[in-house]
Amino acid sequence: MTETKSQSIDRRDFMLASIATAGSAALATGPAQAQTADSKPEPGNKVSGTVYTGDVIDGKPVISSLDISDLEAGKRHNFYFRGVRMPTGQYWHVSVTVMKGKSPGKRLGLISGVHGDEMSPVHTLQTIVNQLDPQKMSGSVMAVFDVSRPALEAMARRWPSSGRGVDLVDINRLFPGNENAPEAAARHAGLVFNRLLRPNLDYAIDFHTAATGMDMTAFHLARMDQPEVRAMAELYPIDQIFDNFGEHGLLPNALIDAGIPAFTPEIGQPRIFDYAKIALFVEGTMNVLKHHKIIEGELGRTGKDSGVFIADGAAPVITTHGGFVELHVELNEEVQAGQKVATQRNTFGEVVAEYSAPVGGRVGARRTDATCEPGMPIVFLLFDSATATGTGGLAE
Repeated sequence: MTETKSQSIDRRDFMLASIATAGSAALATGPAQAQTADSKPEPGNKVSGTVYTGDVIDGKPVISSLDISDLEAGKRHNFYFRGVRMPTGQYWHVSVTVMKGKSPGKRLGLISGVHGDEMSPVHTLQTIVNQLDPQKMSGSVMAVFDVSRPALEAMARRWPSSGRGVDLVDINRLFPGNENAPEAAARHAGLVFNRLLRPNLDYAIDFHTAATGMDMTAFHLARMDQPEVRAMAELYPIDQIFDNFGEHGLLPNALIDAGIPAFTPEIGQPRIFDYAKIALFVEGTMNVLKHHKIIEGELGRTGKDSGVFIADGAAPVITTHGGFVELHVELNEEVQAGQKVATQRNTFGEVVAEYSAPVGGRVGARRTDATCEPGMPIVFLLFDSATATGTGGLAE
């Protein structure tokens, strides 16, 4: 069962969210218009053509909006998309590749870099794009490699907002964004959503990994009550699917609200290229391309072959002490309620806490850092429940 309201512990501050909501309305007729007056997005899913700024970076044209329909068919197109301005007045640019098929067809978006410490998704997109031949495609594939560019430059999960004394903002709680919002990350989210993604996609896949300090199975966060999402998600030969709404502000949820079926694959550990898991997600994505008839060919392995475990509940094991953590369970291991999953020691090696599974289920994620403060999740258990239980703090 898919829940419709998140109960996660990883939330944006309520006051900041309230200020952003009120402030965006106040600014809509004020100075904020000056930033976006040069090119306003068309309503709905319409665009009036690709807008070239005239700038060229590393031989690639800079655009401020994209309309795939006016690109030459049967070719690869590389762009830098102009996002929000930096504190010094220059722009953050997002790397975009469009593989425009020779024949008409479905439009699939592949997205990475929403969180800046998640490297495997970038390599996954690069691998997929390099396997495609536009001359043999119907429709298009748009790869957006580095949505949260400043976070990626720092290999950090969150967008650094210098206007609040180096506040760190999770842009994946802000979609669809607001081009007139009182913070740069929300404006950037709005630009990317309105001028790049929404007008050009029929389907979308937003690739992620675990957060820094954690590791995950080969995993999806997907709203399995959506038939088109389920059809795509089950085409991956992976370990687990978490059938859950997730968080308000997630990019896939904003896309679904705009009529674009979308979901979130999770490719293991952050900050590295997890080649074994990358291969699974490349294979699954090529299956999706075949499913939508963007490319031809027989399907590879799917969730039926991997015995994918689908669950709608997540339960975290949270530390009560600080200290060094020894985990006793592995990823995808089946555990029983009450089973000991971790031991925590102080610097003298004395046991300060032992942790047991609150429910039976399978290990979906586990901590990789050896030390923990109180209040940190060290294990996430996935389980099937008659009533969906929320994300349990499991961050995509």
